[in-house]
Amino acid sequence: MEKLKGDERRELILRKLKENGRPIKGADLAKACGVSRQVIVGDITLLKAHGESIMATSSGYIHLGSEAPERKSGFSRKIACTHTPDQTEDELNLIVDAGASVRDVTVEHPVYGELTAAIMVNNRHDVGQFISRVNETGSPFLLELTGGPHLHTITADSEEILDRAEQALREHGFLTDEA
Repeated sequence: MEKLKGDERRELILRKLKENGRPIKGADLAKACGVSRQVIVGDITLLKAHGESIMATSSGYIHLGSEAPERKSGFSRKIACTHTPDQTEDELNLIVDAGASVRDVTVEHPVYGELTAAIMVNNRHDVGQFISRVNETGSPFLLELTGGPHLHTITADSEEILDRAEQALREHGFLTDEA
């Protein structure tokens, strides 16, 4: 593909993100635009600086317009969890199996304060992709910074689904009163 010029490239990126409604990997955007992934990172930064609501997630970039998946869920809740890194997949699967989505994870770092990262997992497939990405990159989970305690923002179409997710986590010993 022919390399696109800056404004034209950012317009294409924005259109793809808005039309897709799901995360798109930076490498896929780079291929579509005929540039490197680093150029896409810079373009995303410029788009954000111009007021575009774009979020980087473990699954790729997503535009947070009114049609974005995380906006479809009308209810959200912060939950405090603790577990070991090797229990992360079980924790996330319990939440999505209950019908909820995991928007993000937050930890309290002693130097940097509150650190939040988007996860954006809605089903077992998303959980598997997230875990694979962590394993492929050798990246630590944020909970490793705190020895386990962390917060999640979970979303769902009803309070009952959020309650069901919390109950599943409680039954498996993942909920905590301290984060």
